[in-house]
Amino acid sequence: MCGIAGIWQPGGAAEELRRAALDMGDALRHRGPDGDGVLVDAANGVALSHRRLAIVDLTEAGRQPMVSASRRYTVSFNGEIYNFQELRKDLVALGCAFRGSGDTEVLLAAIEQWGLEKAIGKTIGMFAIALWDAERRELHLVRDRLGKKPIYYVEQDSQFAFASELKALHRRFGGRFDVDRSALAQYLRFQYVPAPRSIFQSVHKVSPGEIVTVRRGDGGFSIAKSTYWSPIRVYAEAAASPFVGTMAEAESELERLLLDSVRLRMISDVPLGAFLSGGIDSSMVVACMQKVGSRPARTFSIGFEESEFDESKDAALVARHLKADHTELVVTSEMALSVVPQLPEIYDEPFGDSSQIPTFLVSKLAREQVTVALSGDGGDELFCGYNRYLWWRQIWPKVRVVPASIRRSLGTWALKYDSERWNAWLLPAVRLLPKAQRRLAPGSLVRKAAETMAATSPASLYMRLVSHWREPESVVLGAKEPHTVIDDAWPSGTDARTVHMTLLDILTYLPDDILAKVDRATMATSLEARCPLLDHRLVEFAASLPLHYKVAGGQGKSILRAVLYKHVPRALVDRPKTGFGIPLAEWLRGPLRDWAEALLDERKLESQGFLNAPTVRQTWSEFKARKQDSHYQLWTLLMFQAWLEAWG
Repeated sequence: MCGIAGIWQPGGAAEELRRAALDMGDALRHRGPDGDGVLVDAANGVALSHRRLAIVDLTEAGRQPMVSASRRYTVSFNGEIYNFQELRKDLVALGCAFRGSGDTEVLLAAIEQWGLEKAIGKTIGMFAIALWDAERRELHLVRDRLGKKPIYYVEQDSQFAFASELKALHRRFGGRFDVDRSALAQYLRFQYVPAPRSIFQSVHKVSPGEIVTVRRGDGGFSIAKSTYWSPIRVYAEAAASPFVGTMAEAESELERLLLDSVRLRMISDVPLGAFLSGGIDSSMVVACMQKVGSRPARTFSIGFEESEFDESKDAALVARHLKADHTELVVTSEMALSVVPQLPEIYDEPFGDSSQIPTFLVSKLAREQVTVALSGDGGDELFCGYNRYLWWRQIWPKVRVVPASIRRSLGTWALKYDSERWNAWLLPAVRLLPKAQRRLAPGSLVRKAAETMAATSPASLYMRLVSHWREPESVVLGAKEPHTVIDDAWPSGTDARTVHMTLLDILTYLPDDILAKVDRATMATSLEARCPLLDHRLVEFAASLPLHYKVAGGQGKSILRAVLYKHVPRALVDRPKTGFGIPLAEWLRGPLRDWAEALLDERKLESQGFLNAPTVRQTWSEFKARKQDSHYQLWTLLMFQAWLEAWG
């Protein structure tokens, strides 16, 4: 994994361009501590920079930026082309010669042979690519299909610049960016800023599956966008031509794809391991590693002193059964809290998913032994693992028959009490249920049920379940929340709407929250993360499956569970879904209280002019008094405030 950056400044002197690109690359040193490189096309005012984390082909032949055999193309490449060896064989048969053994050289040869879009279409991988075409004087920025690797870009001061992370652009332009209040409103709703926006007005993100082409004319730069792969197209084609085999045939094909995906992602010239929580997804990945690997997989997990957030015992049991070489670390509150001051630097723009803390800690633990770690991300979106998919199917048909006025009254009443109060009331009764039906935090489920009561449609229900602040425009001064794909028309029918929810998550929550979180946390520790479940072939196959292959008996991931049970006993992994949580409410009322109080100071809020100070202060006061369960909403505010102090 690497960091890429570059600048297009017509008329810029060669040495000035080189220094600028090198400086931007230095801001990304954590993404690539093994070396750097800069290539300059002085005649056109273009410079590409690269920071290298050496994974495949550790020799000088793998250095970047890299120039193609014809000298037409120069590339700065971040990521991995997992099937590069097969592509290399095809290219050799066509007469191509190679001097190294890495995937970047193969990518360049493929582009020369087949053209950019066709070459990208042949790849299996994750990547962010900057490709300078000297012949056509075009710069192409390409992001992988699912959005695992990031690219930001900006046109400012008569120049165009791009980078893997905002901090490189911030360094180049001296922080001369204005906060986008509409993007801030989106952030408060979703806990992330959805692509193509960033937190800054002038800075944009390349969207997943997109090629951004930049040209220079008399009037300045022109930017054109094209989509080479789209989940929307994938799901539309799957609906038109679904999988028609039996469940047994589907399981066989899924297992074949899983094993091949993991096999490809185990290709590495440096030590490799996996994150293991003991849940369905990570256990499936490790089981496949054990099946295709020649030695025990190295696995890593962390636990917490607070039992309700500790999954380490579950992970250890799975690791023991699979005979993995397992390492775990029980994290104290002090260790976790020490990460909080680093978060603005790690994430670059406001990011409010509090599982960012354990994700960073497990990445740091893994990096002590390996340079590459496989993760189980993607299983929930592909195979209907999130509770909201099941809630929609189980609860909405029942609550919709209740008059709206009664539903709203019930919801309002239930929301008067925070999760801790509901937990105190319900946990004694929950402990009487069978183990498989228990929930670790029934209070949060009661509050979600209350949100459901107030929904007026499936779209409204989905939005309420994914929103942290339901009315962010009332919190962000001068904001108007933009339209998103979530606001578009929904299909009719329960099954179609359930599938639509998974598609929305793949388009939004997956790339902008889950994958952004993993990329920044791992890259901050110079660790490469690979996601076998997000091989695009698996995504396309999962989209084609009938919904009852994914959801059955009140559970999601039915087919994935069936494959996993061939490798791991059901009793080791069949338990309620908990997520990668931390005791956030306890910390905000305890060791983080003074930090939060300072960031949410009323005079500070008023002088900054972004947030509605009375609303923020009321939310904070009611939380401290245990009148409202608003720790997640407050965390989004605190992450913005901490970011603003560091970057704004």
